[in-house]
Amino acid sequence: MKTNETHPGDIPSSPRGPSEGSLYEDSTPPTTPASSPRFGASRVEELVLSSFPHPSVTYILDSELRAQDTSSTATVQRPSAELVEHVCVVGAGYVGGPTAAVLALYNPTITVDVVDRDPGRIQRWRSPHLPVHEPALDNVVRVTRDGADIASPDTLIPTSLAPSKRQPNLFFTCDAATSISRADMVFLAVNTPTKTFGLGAGRATDMTAVDEVVREIARHAKPGAIIVEKSTVPCGTAQRIRQMFATLRPEVPFEVLSNPEFLSEGSAIDNLVTPDRVLIGSSGTPAGRRAANMLASIYSSWVPTSRIIEVNSWSSELAKLVANAMLAQRISSINSISAICEKTGAEVDQVAQAVGMDARIGPQFLKAGVGFGGSCFRKDIASLTYLAESLGLDDVAHYWNQVNVMNGMQRRRFARKVIDRFEGNLHRRKIAMLGFAFKKSTGDTRESLAVDVIRLLMEERPMEIAIYDPYCQEEDILRELEGVLTDQSGKSSAVRVLADPYLACSQAHAVLVMTDCDQFRNVPVNPRSRSQSRVTKSAQDVYDRLVPVTMAPARPDEIWTFNGLSYHLALQEPCAAECASCRSTSNQPATAEPLEWARIAYNLKEPKWVLDGRGFLDVREMAKVGIQLDTVGRR
Repeated sequence: MKTNETHPGDIPSSPRGPSEGSLYEDSTPPTTPASSPRFGASRVEELVLSSFPHPSVTYILDSELRAQDTSSTATVQRPSAELVEHVCVVGAGYVGGPTAAVLALYNPTITVDVVDRDPGRIQRWRSPHLPVHEPALDNVVRVTRDGADIASPDTLIPTSLAPSKRQPNLFFTCDAATSISRADMVFLAVNTPTKTFGLGAGRATDMTAVDEVVREIARHAKPGAIIVEKSTVPCGTAQRIRQMFATLRPEVPFEVLSNPEFLSEGSAIDNLVTPDRVLIGSSGTPAGRRAANMLASIYSSWVPTSRIIEVNSWSSELAKLVANAMLAQRISSINSISAICEKTGAEVDQVAQAVGMDARIGPQFLKAGVGFGGSCFRKDIASLTYLAESLGLDDVAHYWNQVNVMNGMQRRRFARKVIDRFEGNLHRRKIAMLGFAFKKSTGDTRESLAVDVIRLLMEERPMEIAIYDPYCQEEDILRELEGVLTDQSGKSSAVRVLADPYLACSQAHAVLVMTDCDQFRNVPVNPRSRSQSRVTKSAQDVYDRLVPVTMAPARPDEIWTFNGLSYHLALQEPCAAECASCRSTSNQPATAEPLEWARIAYNLKEPKWVLDGRGFLDVREMAKVGIQLDTVGRR
């Protein structure tokens, strides 16, 4: 891996306290993007000469789309993004890392620093073993972190304009003081969990990490720096930060913006590249609007101006909570119907299909399953209920709290189904679990749905619970299960994490499918169907040329080709011989190959039960290999 020797180094800026650690930010599902970004012809030469790795150099062929963009950008006069030379992202987690990488990708003249107090996490961002699993993230990081040589220009680009080098502009460091002191913008992408103590415990947001970072910024930021909230925070946080700055550095002007993320883990790069909206909240003062325009100018490098919405900071902060609450509400609603379906002859997927065809409702987030997990939906609903209670709106708080209540009920119902299959007796029985992450295509184990299911099953004293997940690390799974294993004293050996799905399922009395991972499917899936459904027909060719930029993996010869340009990725330094990540990776089977369910069925104990917690397995295909399938929402 190429490094910048002059860049600040590895020493943490402050010692670690008991409440400190790696600063994560939560990822949240957005609504579905409607089309892909488009650009005006005036930017072609600028983008090519700056070695900007963006499909805009070929997208300008559609005059109709160009005309639409020209009309949308003509209504807003924004400061140039060139006014911003240095960006600092505090927090190298699920939001901070991918967001910084995409900002660096589309703004090659801006230096982007990612700061985290955990040296181990920073080292992984510098290594071949990124701490966050996201499709396409590896290539984006390698191009921006290490730079790349560009071998051959597209035939549509004049040879004289073809760039030959993409310089590194993404750096990872623990030196917060240096990075913050030279930043024109500082993004806060730190952890905002639910409080577990004191006033509002279980509902209010723990602002410890945010307050600590704000104090750090106040100590080191240069006058005029713009502070950007990326973390999901309670309403009024921007005002809270302004007041802290007024107290800590009253003589220096700072502007605070709210710019909430709308990312869905497993498709974060896609969400960042083709966002359905970018929300920017400001104070509404002339200085606040100017700061908002500066941030908007950075996004407008690849996001159509019509999708960049500028509002006041209160509206921006509340909109993030409401978006998550409404999406979670749809999941809990369809799961409540799945309970009715299981008691009648209705099938929940057929009900959801019929309801989703109503144009007023739509099909999104109407998939019944075990419920929603992750660090986002539950805590954001809790924050919304706490806000309503603090405003004296008890009925509103009760309404939204029921979304979380229903979600917990769905997990208990699923665990109960497993227990009932064996007439309440799991003694001397092995249960296999496929999937542990809270959703597919991610290694994030926070608030995994599986934890509550395992807790309930462990109360019945099974012989073994064997877990397999293609993306989760064993230490992350065991850490998430610490509370469960502690409660079941002397029973920790009953839970095993295995790197082979066939070994996990061998001699199992039942297999529980907890994520709709493509590897677990028993029917062919079209990998482009999801993406194609997002875009309008008029923009299809534009989207087709965007996909290779963000989603195509690098080939084994370390060349990443897109838009007619072949990027020779810089060689990465080999890891030390004792690298734990390398050993872990070498022991993992290839995860791209779909499971052979016939092979699993051969080694299952009779009567060969599989309980589908995601409702995506085909019952007829399972019957062909002798498996009895029990699916959420079916009798």
